[in-house]
Amino acid sequence: MSMDAPLKAEKDFSETLDEQFPQIDSLSRDDYRTAVDKLLLLEKQTRQASDLASSKRIMVRLVDLLAEKKDWDLLNEQIVLLSKKHGQLKDSVRVMIQQVIEHLDEIEDLDTKIEAIETIRTVTENKIFVELERARVTKALSDILLNQKHDLDKACEVLCELQVETYSSMELEEKIQFIEEQMTLSNLKGDYQFSEILSRKILVRTLESYADLKLRYYELMIGIATHADDYINVVKYNLSIYQIPKIQGDKEVSLEYLRQAVYFAILAPYSPLQNDLIFRIKTDKNLNKLPLCKSLIRALTTQEIIDWKQFEKQFSSELFKDSVYDQSTDAGKKHYGDLKKRTIEFNLRVISNYYSGMLLSRLCELLQLDQSSLEDTIIELVNSGVIYARINRPAKVVSFIKPKSENELLNEWSTNIDILLEDIKTIEHLIGKEEMLHGGRA
Repeated sequence: MSMDAPLKAEKDFSETLDEQFPQIDSLSRDDYRTAVDKLLLLEKQTRQASDLASSKRIMVRLVDLLAEKKDWDLLNEQIVLLSKKHGQLKDSVRVMIQQVIEHLDEIEDLDTKIEAIETIRTVTENKIFVELERARVTKALSDILLNQKHDLDKACEVLCELQVETYSSMELEEKIQFIEEQMTLSNLKGDYQFSEILSRKILVRTLESYADLKLRYYELMIGIATHADDYINVVKYNLSIYQIPKIQGDKEVSLEYLRQAVYFAILAPYSPLQNDLIFRIKTDKNLNKLPLCKSLIRALTTQEIIDWKQFEKQFSSELFKDSVYDQSTDAGKKHYGDLKKRTIEFNLRVISNYYSGMLLSRLCELLQLDQSSLEDTIIELVNSGVIYARINRPAKVVSFIKPKSENELLNEWSTNIDILLEDIKTIEHLIGKEEMLHGGRA
């Protein structure tokens, strides 16, 4: 009989089992091996008769007996043999595997436990009807390899081979937990690129019902974005956590996420999105509870040139206390260097808005840069489309006015002529109106 054939019991062994189980239990006290043989004989009979209910009872009793006697080697052997029996019932195999999993915590020897897990993984490989059980024992194996064997690479390899997003029998919450655990191990391993690939398997909208999973997801994404110096996404992820109702309920924690959002928002290169995020933060009422952050945001949104020396004197001591700008770490030093770069870029944007051109020497003086560094910064901003600028090295002048093309000049001239004619027409109408009024009085 095929495993995929519909089940139709040819004979009901319920009464037989009710009669023989007490005898087998009695026999197992003195000779459990013989008791096992009797159970195997009954298993064969129920399998051939397609009596699923009785077959499952035998599987449970067999596993419980071997676990009670702590004969793990024989249990492993029987798991393999029973799963390969001709005409074996899928549900019987599933019940057997589930029962073995329940006894795993009773195995004291670590290597024996790993062997039992590997046996389950072997017999469940490529079997959809036990994919859920395989996933769970694989997670248990990964935990052992990580926490007790201290083998991060192997733990990550074992867990990440699972494609749980395709498991129809697994609940959504458990799927997300598995994928987040895969991301966690990948981050610990330093494989942030693979972790980002894994993150795409989680639809953000599905996290709304699971606050803890949503928090963990964004924490993992912050780790990925921070490693890649993707400051703008770090801001987005911190704000997403900040807006979780559970986080909002803890004022101290929520303010910390808002603080982190500010620190990375001022590090992100200028873009419409960065500008929008900064102004969203600026309008948040909780920003008043973070005086330093409020001052930073005000400085970088007010259209005035920032004096870096004064800025550094005002903010550096407080910034250095935070891990983002901690000068004892390479990341902290880099972030502080990027902050200085962002203030220089901000100053250039302000100057380009108010001046049509400026001497290089004066620009160097205002930005506190040498000419070479200034030119590099201007080139970078021009290439990114943030400002328009042209450097005239012989004249030592920077122009911020974009020359107009012939078509643009003609269009502007045509528009001006249209406006002039409309104004003349309006004036003519007003003069005619006045003449009529004066003519009527006369």
